Amino acid sequence: MTSARTLRAGRRTVQLHRPDKVLFPAEGEGDGAGDGGFASYTKGDLADYYRAVAPFMLPHLRGRPLMLERHPDGVDGPCFMQKDTPDHYPDWITRAEVTKEGGTVTHTVCDDTATLLYLADQACLTLHRWTSRVGGVGGVTHPDRLVFDLDPAKDDFGPVREAARLVGELLDHIGLPSALMTTGSRGLHVIVPLNGRHDFDDVRAFAKDVAETLAKAHPEQLTTAARKKERGDRLYLDVQRNAYAQTAVAPFSVRAKPGAPVAVPVAWDDLDDPALGARRWTIADAVEQARTNPWAGLLRSGRALGPARRKLRALSG
Repeated sequence: MTSARTLRAGRRTVQLHRPDKVLFPAEGEGDGAGDGGFASYTKGDLADYYRAVAPFMLPHLRGRPLMLERHPDGVDGPCFMQKDTPDHYPDWITRAEVTKEGGTVTHTVCDDTATLLYLADQACLTLHRWTSRVGGVGGVTHPDRLVFDLDPAKDDFGPVREAARLVGELLDHIGLPSALMTTGSRGLHVIVPLNGRHDFDDVRAFAKDVAETLAKAHPEQLTTAARKKERGDRLYLDVQRNAYAQTAVAPFSVRAKPGAPVAVPVAWDDLDDPALGARRWTIADAVEQARTNPWAGLLRSGRALGPARRKLRALSG
């Protein structure tokens, strides 16, 4: 077994320890790579994927505090969520100190490929990002992304597909652009670019109004009930990720699921593809999807919520 690999990233080098360590064991038929099974992936595979996808992923990470999901013994072992940056992390990794109740926490920020590779060496499988940025228009207290998390009651992608269409149509009706992303888990995220001039309370209240408008119009399909026992078989329109210090999975992040699925941006037309699913792409083919540039500038121009809020109130009224 190889003890270490030296990875070059710009002017920096990163040591990848135990690159042959299996993080995603094979499952299913034969060695897991055949039909109906999942291939095995190592820490080296994880690092190779993150290095290849870095040009597409880093624009969605720069300046954003991260919560890191680490699996030192792979997906079958224990995991932990890391907010505070350990003292032993290299000085060249960017940090962001933000306030919390009773003090502060110093989050890791991934601004470059070297940091992404270092986190892979730490067996960080998934990067969960804030919806605001340090140095943004309004700073870390003013998000520039709004996220609707479409969470199905069952592992059935049909209701997710239909809910995404309903959310997208309403956002378009009230004048807000939106982008679509598989989560690599069970559902989809619908993401709206904001101008960074609204605080978290304002953004979450608006997201809640949108979700409640949809749930009221489609009560048999959608719900905003936070308690699972109150949802029944309806899809949950989750807007809780729009609160201060909450996170959403970053685009192109690997998920801690069999087969190493990836959260991947998709085009709205992809909803018509029968093959689309929450785990459609893995580290084996997510870079190919990234090269298609499915969002194609959708998130470049952040919007104010005032005009959309007035249109939503007129529609509801």
